[in-house]
Amino acid sequence: MTDLSLYRNIGIFAHVDAGKTTTTERILKLTGKIHKLGEVHDGAATTDFMEQEQERGITIQSAATTCFWKDHRFNIIDTPGHVDFTIEVYRSLKVLDGGVGVFCGSGGVEPQSETNWRYANDSEVARIIYVNKLDRMGADFYRVVDQVKKVLGANALIMTLPIGIEDDFVGVIDLMEMKAWIWDDSGDPMKYEIVDIPAEYKEKADEYREMMVETALDQDDDLMEKYLEGEQPSIADLKRCIRKGTISLDFFPTFCGSAFKNKGVQPMLDGVVDYLPSPTEVKPQPEVDLEGTATGEFAEVDVNKPMRALAFKIMDDRFGALTFIRIYSGKLEKGSTILNTFTGKTERVGRIVEMHADDRIELDGAQAGDIVAIVGMKNVQTGHTLCDPKQPATLEPMVFPDPVISIAVAPKDKGGSEKMGIAIGKMVQEDPSFRVETDEDSGETILKGMGELHLDIKVDILKRTHGIELDVGKPQVAYRETITQITEDSYTHKKQSGGSGQFAKIDYVITPGEPGSGYEFESKVTGGNVPREYWPAVEKGFKLSMEKGVLAGYPLLDIKVTLMDGGFHAVDSSAVAFEIAAKAAYRQTIPKAGPQLIEPIMKVDVFTPEDHVGDVIGDLNRRRGMIKSQEAGITGVRIKADCPLSEMFGYIGDLRTMTSGRGQFSMEFSHYLPCPKNVADEVIKEAQERNAKK
Repeated sequence: MTDLSLYRNIGIFAHVDAGKTTTTERILKLTGKIHKLGEVHDGAATTDFMEQEQERGITIQSAATTCFWKDHRFNIIDTPGHVDFTIEVYRSLKVLDGGVGVFCGSGGVEPQSETNWRYANDSEVARIIYVNKLDRMGADFYRVVDQVKKVLGANALIMTLPIGIEDDFVGVIDLMEMKAWIWDDSGDPMKYEIVDIPAEYKEKADEYREMMVETALDQDDDLMEKYLEGEQPSIADLKRCIRKGTISLDFFPTFCGSAFKNKGVQPMLDGVVDYLPSPTEVKPQPEVDLEGTATGEFAEVDVNKPMRALAFKIMDDRFGALTFIRIYSGKLEKGSTILNTFTGKTERVGRIVEMHADDRIELDGAQAGDIVAIVGMKNVQTGHTLCDPKQPATLEPMVFPDPVISIAVAPKDKGGSEKMGIAIGKMVQEDPSFRVETDEDSGETILKGMGELHLDIKVDILKRTHGIELDVGKPQVAYRETITQITEDSYTHKKQSGGSGQFAKIDYVITPGEPGSGYEFESKVTGGNVPREYWPAVEKGFKLSMEKGVLAGYPLLDIKVTLMDGGFHAVDSSAVAFEIAAKAAYRQTIPKAGPQLIEPIMKVDVFTPEDHVGDVIGDLNRRRGMIKSQEAGITGVRIKADCPLSEMFGYIGDLRTMTSGRGQFSMEFSHYLPCPKNVADEVIKEAQERNAKK
């Protein structure tokens, strides 16, 4: 039996280019997992093993790896930073116990770090902070700490201070032991000395140590009392207090260094061991029933409890389908049978492997607290619960955002269709934010995703990994429709042609719902004019009809249907008749209810050097953007705006042209808003032309 207190399940997450993957490489080198360091900019990093990742120097899918540090077992997930792949961060956070937030010493808190931090707050994941790249021009540790407090509202508890900055960065001061770690220039992470703090840093170190001690002792009144009486706490007591505060998210221990130059990584690893929780110290996962209602039971991290695991990632590689799972309770053994509560089917566990990026080590079994992969599961998808068939339970599932952008694709040669279908099927299983559907009328395959880069990479994977040449249509926006007026109406469905007929009469009111409310149905029928057993049929008829709006065929959002009255026939009425009546009523009434086209609005975060602010704002205004705020930083200005997605295609190219290649931006879906008349007319006209062609 392994000791769970020696386990750390951690994720490394941050903005694009803050150095997550490089930090992971250094951890693997220091823990003896790899002997030669791979660099991201050479395309040789261990965890970036997809061709697309190596070329672009970005991480696309989270990679899992296991290593050991000071007798502790680390299960590490290196997550992507790019906003189009946020889903990877979100689902990784769901199964982790702790995280390392990496911030760039010169870039500071960037847009994507904010999103990831927010996700981590939602998942209540304890974190430590690593301020990286202190060897870079313009790096400033204290400024980044300030931003963490202001922008993220997070209390950074400083554990190490930098010695020197930019080219003169040579090491860090450990405020716990009050010693300095100085590395030589060889670039070898093991070539360092632990010495007394240089005289010129002594005063600053004393000041920050005092702040650290006082913050830590807030966790323990007795120790605080003794401290105020002049008694210094022991290092063991301090570590215990910091651990307690970190796990309860009161503060975030903050370390600094330069992963690329191999400086400052060891103290951060010690911080993972000392302050981040083991699997037994985090809140247990709530269990839900098949309807998704909480049962009040929890999957406690205990080897002797029934088996509970969550599949958080599906990956297809050269050896077959891999299902990554986090085991919350119980044991999983090779050859055992497990139940998937989502499908209700059992599957046999053939092979269990521990992953090291794309290498694997075969295991005979795994237990609560482990993150492992199972080879060859057939019907498991992300978010499914795997459990003991004799004692079934479902863990709280994951919620994924809806895609906002789509493109039509077709294989260049006719023989490629079947091959493309199989390949896309695998990709949809791997990535829940990537969807695919076939346009019934035109027969086109429509790929849907979270952004242009997201779909770009998917098309690239189809071409390279699966060898399918594609014709790609221009990107389409996921418009929606809604209504603006309350409309009262009535519809009678009668059909009489020998034998038993069909009869259903409904009186109803259709009301515009609150934005984001979806579809609501209520029945106010009294006296049995529409028997209760037919209400679900009316509800279903309207709900199915909402998939196609009356203006341009886009799904209808945010309406409330209230069934007021109606009539039925003792012989001719049936659930089918009432469903048909509801569908016809929808077609009759929605055109009278002030139908309106609404478009996805994106939350856009642009970073630009100061000289180009005017151009960037002018351009956003031309794109119908609403500027929300501007913040001046040391290296440039951040502009936050709300912009319609339809105006943002190809924006990265325009932004780079305007800012001489120095601008960056990220965007994520925010909400839907009504389209201006000229845009709506254009979209409706295109939809009519498409329908005419069919």
